[in-house]
Amino acid sequence: MVKRILVPLDETTDHESILPLVADVARGAGATVRLLHVAPVPDNVVDVEGRIVAYSDQEMSRLQSEWLDYLDSVRFLLGGVPAEPALRFGDPVEQILAEAADTDADLIAVTTVCRSGVKRALLGSVAEQIVKRARTSVLLLRPMLAA
Repeated sequence: MVKRILVPLDETTDHESILPLVADVARGAGATVRLLHVAPVPDNVVDVEGRIVAYSDQEMSRLQSEWLDYLDSVRFLLGGVPAEPALRFGDPVEQILAEAADTDADLIAVTTVCRSGVKRALLGSVAEQIVKRARTSVLLLRPMLAA
C-alpha cells in the first residue's frame, strides 16, 4: 500500500505534468505527497569587484523561499491532496534517493524527458539512474510532446 509518494520537481511543465496522476494515486491510497526540489549547492554570491554580496547560507535561504513560492503555485495540480515541501542541495540522483530513504517513501514518481542518444550516453538520465538504484517502486511518466 502506498502511503508516501516522493515527487522530484525542477520547476518545469514537463515535471509538473505528473502531478495530476500522482494526485489520483495518492487520493485512492490515502497517501501524502512530498514534493522535492534538488538545487546545486550554492556558492557565495560576489559582485563584479569580488566582494561577497550573499553568503552560501543566505543563498540557501533564498532558494528555500523561492521553492516554497513555487510549490504554492503548483499545489492546485494536486487537487487537495496533502503535500509537503522538501528542498535538498547537491547531486539530484543522490539527493532524491536519500530523501526517499529518509522519508520511507513507498513510491518515487518521476517524469522522463527524451534526449538524443549522444546526450543520454554522455550525461545519463536522472530518471534512469533513479530506476536503477531506487530501493522502492518508481513510477515513470514520459510527457506528451507538443505537436
